[in-house]
Amino acid sequence: MPLFQTSPGMRDVLPPESTRRRRFFELFAEVVAAAGYGEVVTPLLEDYGVFARVGDATDLVQKEMYRFTDTGGRDVALRPEFTAAVCRAFAEHRPATPWKVWSGGPLLRYERPQRGRYRQFEQVNLEVLGSDDPMVDVEVIALGWRFFERLGLRQVTLLVNSLGTRDERAVYVEALRRYFTDNLDALSDQTVATLARNPLRVLDSQRPEDAALITDAPMIAESYGPATLAHFEAVQAGLELVGIPFTIAPRLVRGLDYYVSTTFEFAGGTLESAQNALGGGGRYDGLVEALGGPPTAGVGFALGVDRGLLACDDEEVFDAPATTVEVFVVDTTGGAAALAITEELRRAGVTADRAFDNRSMKSQMKAADRSGATTAIIVGPDELDAGEVLVRPLRADGEQIRVARAALVDHLTT
Repeated sequence: MPLFQTSPGMRDVLPPESTRRRRFFELFAEVVAAAGYGEVVTPLLEDYGVFARVGDATDLVQKEMYRFTDTGGRDVALRPEFTAAVCRAFAEHRPATPWKVWSGGPLLRYERPQRGRYRQFEQVNLEVLGSDDPMVDVEVIALGWRFFERLGLRQVTLLVNSLGTRDERAVYVEALRRYFTDNLDALSDQTVATLARNPLRVLDSQRPEDAALITDAPMIAESYGPATLAHFEAVQAGLELVGIPFTIAPRLVRGLDYYVSTTFEFAGGTLESAQNALGGGGRYDGLVEALGGPPTAGVGFALGVDRGLLACDDEEVFDAPATTVEVFVVDTTGGAAALAITEELRRAGVTADRAFDNRSMKSQMKAADRSGATTAIIVGPDELDAGEVLVRPLRADGEQIRVARAALVDHLTT
């Protein structure tokens, strides 16, 4: 028989790492719920058109989407990002605004696997729909920053920029197109292809031959009108007010076409510079309208779970928790006593495990030690006949004692 393995770019997550990942989601939920955000769960499968709105010139739409025709003849895609799906849900259900929600779970993109990047990966996501107040931008950014603090990360840098309005951005894109076209011979072949699709993406190039030309490229701030400048200055003042350090990054444009106005990115100081983004986001006013809803302002971010945990590893914080129980039941009388005791203890809120297969006392005690339990409950023939159990400490000094079987729960919980 063949040994089946996961597909390229996919992987299994085993305990205790799986427990750590679950705690990552739980901690994020705690941080954002304290600010009034509720969870929204969108389908893993959506109409392809939902995600096509992120930009025809993006790699996500052009070559990374898991897109297919289902048995009903529908053009569908597996969810590659959350924001468009959340905006579709808003357009469909029309909740009261501001709509403050978070999401978390798996996404799929057909891209080249590398450290911290898989074809099936997980993110946590935060969105506010229905307000263009710059203080909403500040709140969203601050919640991302506070979450990294709760993880224990200290080497995170916040980069901020503004892409202006949609019209201002269009003017800037055209300025970039002219500038790079006039200097086409100085660009790498790969970047020339990028220029044809989206001049903004040229600014993301990490190729050394492109660096000098990018440094001298036009600046987005040259396209700002008074309203954009006032909004961006208010965001900066708000971040200063709440004590969050930031760096203005005039070349920061993010990877999806729906961004306007405020854009930001969290960079991990311990990760390789080309792959150091822990997450980011910005404003996407107009995306809801593009999905059939009313004109609606929106701002949010996505944080990658894998990159976040890599940064935690590098900084030696947020360790994987040990999968342990409080009590391990050792039963040499056939197993029925262990079944009854573990069930009773679990109902009482005591975590408990046991051995199976009628193993020897020695084998069961080894299993008890490996379990991490602090206490062993031992049932042999004599104890079973007397209606008693032996209670033996496993992690600290103490005497083994006999306890009446009927009093065991009270003994362990009081």
